[in-house]
Amino acid sequence: MLIVMGMRYEVIDHTADIGIVAYGSNLNALFSNAAAGMLSLMVKTDTLRHDVTKTISLEAGDSETLLVEWLNELLYIIYTEKLVLCRFDILIDKGQLMSRCAGQRLEMKSRRFIREIKAATYHNLEIVAKDGEYSARIIFDI
Repeated sequence: MLIVMGMRYEVIDHTADIGIVAYGSNLNALFSNAAAGMLSLMVKTDTLRHDVTKTISLEAGDSETLLVEWLNELLYIIYTEKLVLCRFDILIDKGQLMSRCAGQRLEMKSRRFIREIKAATYHNLEIVAKDGEYSARIIFDI
């Protein structure tokens, strides 16, 4: 897999679903860019405000599980709290994720929504570290 320096994420085709490959210089940046990539598939994020803040804490036994739980937690917040978080200050240490997030409340009927994502999946999930850069391939159930 080619890792492009400075690139945050790219959308990839997948039969009946959709996915991204996210990049980062460390796990913190990788998780932030994965969230940005997922949100770009769902909502027009370019004009979102950052007037609501939320702290998220998660724990998992490995980075892949933590990534899926992180993305699914963001989806849960979108669908239950109608809060689209789009700015992330993430710290990952020993299987624990702490993030201070900011975003905006939106109704699901808003014109900003592009598509619904049901879940981040484990299908073909991989996190790769190579030459000081990280990449993650994530498929989303739509």
